[in-house]
Amino acid sequence: MALAQPLVKKDDDRDDEAEYSPFLGIEKGAVLQEARVFNDPQLDARRCAQVITKLLYLINQGETFTKVEATEVFFAVTKLFQSKDTGLRRMVYLIIKELSPSADEVIIVTSSLMKDMNSKTDMYRANAIRVLCRITDGGLLGQIERYLKQAIVDKNPVVASAALVSGIHLLQTNPEIVRRWSNEVQEAVQSRAALVQFHALGLLHQIRQNDRLAVSKLVTSLTRGSVRSPLAQCLLIRYTSQVIRESSLNTQAPDRPFYDYLEGCLRHKAEMVIFEAARAITELSGVTSRELTPAITVLQLFLSSSKPVLRFAAVRTLNKVAMTHPLAVTNCNIDMESLISDQNRSIATLAITTLLKTGNESSVDRLMKQITNFMSDIADEFKIVVVEAIRSLCLKFPQKYRTLMNFLSNILREEGGFEYKKAIVDSILILIRDIPEAKESGLSHLCEFIEDCEFTYLSTQILHFLGNEGPKTADPSKYIRYIYNRVILENATVRASAVSALAKFGALVESLKPRIFVLLRRCLFDNDDEVRDRATLYLNALGGDVSSDNDGRDLKEFIYGTLHLPLVNLEASLQAYASEEPFNLAAVPKEVKSQPLAEKKAPGKKAAATNVGPTTVTSIGETYEKLLASIPEFSEFGKLFKSSPPVELTEAETEYAVNVVKHIFSNHVVLQYNCTNTIPEQVLENVHVIVDASEAEEFSEVASKPLKSLPYDSPGQTFVAFEKPEGALSTGKFSNMLKFVVKEVDPATGDVEEEGVEDEYQLEDLEVNSADYMLKVGVSNFKNAWESLGADFERVDEYGLGVRESLSEAVQAVINLLGMQACEGTDVVPSNSRSHTCLLAGRFIGNIQVLVRLSFGIDGPKQVAMKLAVRSEDQFVSDAIHEIVANG
Repeated sequence: MALAQPLVKKDDDRDDEAEYSPFLGIEKGAVLQEARVFNDPQLDARRCAQVITKLLYLINQGETFTKVEATEVFFAVTKLFQSKDTGLRRMVYLIIKELSPSADEVIIVTSSLMKDMNSKTDMYRANAIRVLCRITDGGLLGQIERYLKQAIVDKNPVVASAALVSGIHLLQTNPEIVRRWSNEVQEAVQSRAALVQFHALGLLHQIRQNDRLAVSKLVTSLTRGSVRSPLAQCLLIRYTSQVIRESSLNTQAPDRPFYDYLEGCLRHKAEMVIFEAARAITELSGVTSRELTPAITVLQLFLSSSKPVLRFAAVRTLNKVAMTHPLAVTNCNIDMESLISDQNRSIATLAITTLLKTGNESSVDRLMKQITNFMSDIADEFKIVVVEAIRSLCLKFPQKYRTLMNFLSNILREEGGFEYKKAIVDSILILIRDIPEAKESGLSHLCEFIEDCEFTYLSTQILHFLGNEGPKTADPSKYIRYIYNRVILENATVRASAVSALAKFGALVESLKPRIFVLLRRCLFDNDDEVRDRATLYLNALGGDVSSDNDGRDLKEFIYGTLHLPLVNLEASLQAYASEEPFNLAAVPKEVKSQPLAEKKAPGKKAAATNVGPTTVTSIGETYEKLLASIPEFSEFGKLFKSSPPVELTEAETEYAVNVVKHIFSNHVVLQYNCTNTIPEQVLENVHVIVDASEAEEFSEVASKPLKSLPYDSPGQTFVAFEKPEGALSTGKFSNMLKFVVKEVDPATGDVEEEGVEDEYQLEDLEVNSADYMLKVGVSNFKNAWESLGADFERVDEYGLGVRESLSEAVQAVINLLGMQACEGTDVVPSNSRSHTCLLAGRFIGNIQVLVRLSFGIDGPKQVAMKLAVRSEDQFVSDAIHEIVANG
């Protein structure tokens, strides 16, 4: 007992960090020495088992054995087959599997393992099957195939499961052998043993997975009630979901196949089956509110379960459903509110974020009080989820911005890591951009934050934002103190950003210029050359000749303007300059350098698109504008109004991948064709698109810009520009033919052949429609915006939309037709509703504000009627909106 005392004390000193491992301090050399015990004439089964345990520990910790060491251990272990001890025999099986002996060594144990495979001891048989299938090659597998088939239908479930699991592993290496076992596996699927049925179903599906019809037949036969095992039932539900997904892609049948089976599983006695069925229903593509209702009801019952795992599973599923069908989840809000105080913080976090997605305006204040007490108890990664949910809620209910902005500012002052603070700052910046009323309070909160901000990146981001937005506020002078404090107290990077922000105030606010001069002169004595250089530059700009013309527009362009050059190209030119090549800014290429295909398809890039903030959209628009301005043929077209998302003109996995972006100008449309060559042995030259505009009569081609060369895996662009009548809502269909010269590339040397062959490739047709002339721009308070526009150019009319599947489908169809932004969450139609009002906002080409009020109602069996009220700044635009709907 005295020996144990120091260990207890040491544990106390380490605050119970971890229990001592029985393997602490073991070394490979010592264990290999101990392995000599396997050669003793009188085997000590217990000691041998301990040595094997240490060897397994070393292997699983990543310790590598040399070829000689592994061979010695393997041969020593084979001698342990003479022991009759059951526990030791099981350890022998494990170590042989882990050592993975080579083909010439396998022969040594094959006879022993085959003997065990036919033993009367079921434990020996099961383990021998697993080991043999793990270490043998295809040749030996043919010899034991008869035994494996017998084992699959063995009466002992342990043996049968071992054979089936081995079959699942062997299917990867010897599929032709395993496929011959289909009859036996089919018989095992009818087994009364739960695990056997589970493993048999998994193997049978893998055997047939490449045959869609066979999988469909398997699911059809098993959904009639022959599956008893809950585990197998869960598998079957997943396979059923897969069949439903594939059938929905190929057919447009009104009735969803197998839905009744999934709904029936919601009444199963096993909780795992109930949950799996509920989750499968919620993940069905295009699921309707009627289909969701039984699944939501079951998940709601799980929310009040005594088992944490069920509560977590239910709330996580409801959280996902809330993203697409928030109204379907509202019935669960009362149950989820009780989970905010759940001891499991993961459950509480999911409950809060779900409530934020589904809650109404009246519940915001109550939720904020509950979240305030809750935030201090959870980790940063959960806090980020809550912050993002609050940002979405604020954009949904802009009138509640004060409550939500105050909450964000309070948590911004609390302790937290960089990612957490960045999420809060980004949220405040987005709210300031989208909700004009929140601008003053948001800027004040950010100013207070940078007074005590430990993250340089966030300080510079906020200072840049203050420099852009601060001068436009009612009282810009109040921000000067916060910015200049950064010049005195912060590191060089932040000081330089603060100098730039001060200069922006001096450029835009004439009354502040003398005070800015004084502050910038003080920066001339800074100990960092970047800060001094910026101060000198801005003093000369603000006090020199730059602002003498155009009412200071040149000065503002100099301080606020962006460099019309891709940074990648500029960086390459500067690197060449560092190598003693002359540098000339005018010589830097202005064309955007193509992004490599591997980078374009990098994992994780796509997920980001689900939560694109306004900053991302703006930056894409700016990139397109710079690109088009750098091309002489298009530089005179004026200001770019809108760029569409890319439209695919080729199918996936074709030899040439092409998509097109529509750039809309006042009286021009530029089609940007983004092309990628996916054939390594070819390079394409003189790539251009021949566009047939015979079905777009109002458009006439005025310019085109071919692509000189398109190597493998390096996307490039070719352009075609059309003129249209100014201000006209011109629409039409364009046929596209890709033309190019193909030149072969030598794979070994990379040399391109001089002679090429002209070729062409038919692309999909492209349409320019009315939605292309509308920019999605929401308003924070639709009622005020509607009243401020007035009724001068208002037009109201009624339309019949014909037979529709649901009111929701009709609403989405009209929104897509007009291309406008839904306001205040009115694009979501409550379930079973027979009438609905939808509010839309946007800017028509020419930057004309448009507001639309849509009133929908169901008139007769699925007949939808709509009242359309439009207000805009121009009568022509109001009439055009009605004309679009009438012709749509």
